[in-house]
Amino acid sequence: MIASLFAGFTSSLALIVAIGSQNAFVLRQGLRREHVLAVVVTCALSDALLITVGVAGLGTVVTAQPGLLPAIRWGGAAFLLAYAVLAARRALRPAALTPADRPGSTLRATMLACLAFTFLNPHVYLDTVLLLGGLAGQHDSRWLFAAGAAAASAVWFVSLGAGARRLAPVLARPVTWRVLDGVIAATMAAIAVTLIA
Repeated sequence: MIASLFAGFTSSLALIVAIGSQNAFVLRQGLRREHVLAVVVTCALSDALLITVGVAGLGTVVTAQPGLLPAIRWGGAAFLLAYAVLAARRALRPAALTPADRPGSTLRATMLACLAFTFLNPHVYLDTVLLLGGLAGQHDSRWLFAAGAAAASAVWFVSLGAGARRLAPVLARPVTWRVLDGVIAATMAAIAVTLIA
């Protein structure tokens, strides 16, 4: 049971740590100290909802159609390997992340932007609903896997929002993103290998 919780936590973390539009938005809000709590809570709850939908929906489908499990496994491995390649390419050509210089936004405008970065991003559905849902189906304790995945999301977004200001000098250096993307590439490739081994 603890193994399922840990697997959910590490799998989720490997997927959400990638530098994407949602993470960049949370980082920028943290750097600017603007509506950080609302953004962090919204992102964490949205991920928890999507993970739950993925685990409930795909778990049921996989149980009814056991032949789908190999397709999900191979599809997930291919997706993870593609993500690993993209992260490795970013590691070879890193860029710094700095907050945009613009006037402050209202809470309403910030929340609308946060929801757009979350729900209009096709990768969020691939990561949370399809990939994590498919991975959860391989565990006897799939809801513990889901709890671990949701916990990883919450920890990540809290860390981004709260730690962004302190990390501002580090985040301005491309070498930081080189190391981060290198770790992401290695982790995703390792998870992909475990799926097809």
